[in-house]
Amino acid sequence: MEEYKNISHTFEPIYDKNSRILILGSFPSVKSRENNFYYGHPQNRFWKVLSILFQEELPHSVEEKKKFLLRNRIAVWDVIKTCTITGSGDASIRDVLPNDFSELFMNVNFQHIFANGNKAYDLYMKFVYPDWKIAIQKLPSTSPANASYSLEKLLENWKVITS
Repeated sequence: MEEYKNISHTFEPIYDKNSRILILGSFPSVKSRENNFYYGHPQNRFWKVLSILFQEELPHSVEEKKKFLLRNRIAVWDVIKTCTITGSGDASIRDVLPNDFSELFMNVNFQHIFANGNKAYDLYMKFVYPDWKIAIQKLPSTSPANASYSLEKLLENWKVITS
C-alpha cells in the first residue's frame, strides 16, 4: 500500500500576456512530476484532445507542448501548490495549500477558465474563487482514471474551449 506524502508542485504555470484560456488541473500525477510537466501520463488524453480540437499535430516534447499552448493562447496550471497525496489519486488529496493566483490574474486577461475534472473545480471554488470571484467551467477529466468518458465524449465536452 502506498503511503501519503507531502509534495510540492515543482513547475511553473505556462502562460503569456496573450493567453485567453486558463485550464486548471488539481495536482500533477506521479508521471507528470517525473517528467516535470503537465499531463505527462501516457494514457492521459489532455494533449490528444487539444490537438484534435485545435487541428494540430500531437505535441510530444515539453518544448512542443509549451509552444502549442502559447500558440493557441492557452495557459495551464494547477490549483494546488502543496498537498499530502498517495500516488496520483485526486481522492487521496488532503492538507491543501493552493497556488497564489495573484500574478496570473493581475497580468493576464483570461476570457475563460476551465477545470480539468471535478477535483480541480472543487479546489478552485474553495480556495481561489472566494478571493477573485472569477467564474470557472467544469470539464470532464482527461485522466485515465476517468475511464467512463471515451475520447469522443471528451471531445464533445471539451469543444467549448475553442468557441
